[in-house]
Amino acid sequence: MIDLRVSLLGMVLLVLAWSGIQPRDTFTWLLEVMPVLIVLPLLLITRNRFPLTPLSYTLIAIHAIILMIGGHYTYAEVPWFDWLRDTFELSRNHYDRVGHLAQGFVPAIIAREILLRTTALRPGKMLFFLVVCVCMAISASYEIIEWLVAASSGSDAVAFLATQGDVWDTQKDMLFALVGSIAALLLLSRKHNHQLRRFDSTLHV
Repeated sequence: MIDLRVSLLGMVLLVLAWSGIQPRDTFTWLLEVMPVLIVLPLLLITRNRFPLTPLSYTLIAIHAIILMIGGHYTYAEVPWFDWLRDTFELSRNHYDRVGHLAQGFVPAIIAREILLRTTALRPGKMLFFLVVCVCMAISASYEIIEWLVAASSGSDAVAFLATQGDVWDTQKDMLFALVGSIAALLLLSRKHNHQLRRFDSTLHV
């Protein structure tokens, strides 16, 4: 566990350093990596009082890397997804869809873990429903933050919004977060339960 956490921390810090070297737009970079800059200290502070499962830490690291890559290039101009757009004649660079899919996928497991460890909830339909609700609340909150930043910053926030001319971009972002949260619960709940049992034998999962 400790070795994994140290390895993941080292990887995240390396990518953070890379992403901050001549980003395409410094203001956008700061906005995109802000969640990482907030969550990373929180994880370090709580690493002993409330350590998470290896699965949760791994997913958080992956999500952080997704955010930092988007921050470096801006979500609308990530080169690999420009190549996909041009090769397959897509309408836009879809890297932001990956980001919003992760915005549902990763918080689903984190929320599931916190609810199982701090409440009387057990695996089942109610837990599934509440976790999805938490993920949708996070997604909606992020869209509100994007709107507030855009309203206060004007044209400086265009790259942060990354709508690429799509008037339904906000709704699609939330849809991808919904799909991500459901996919995570369907695909990873069993593995998560196994890690939780090993982590705390008193949990009824």
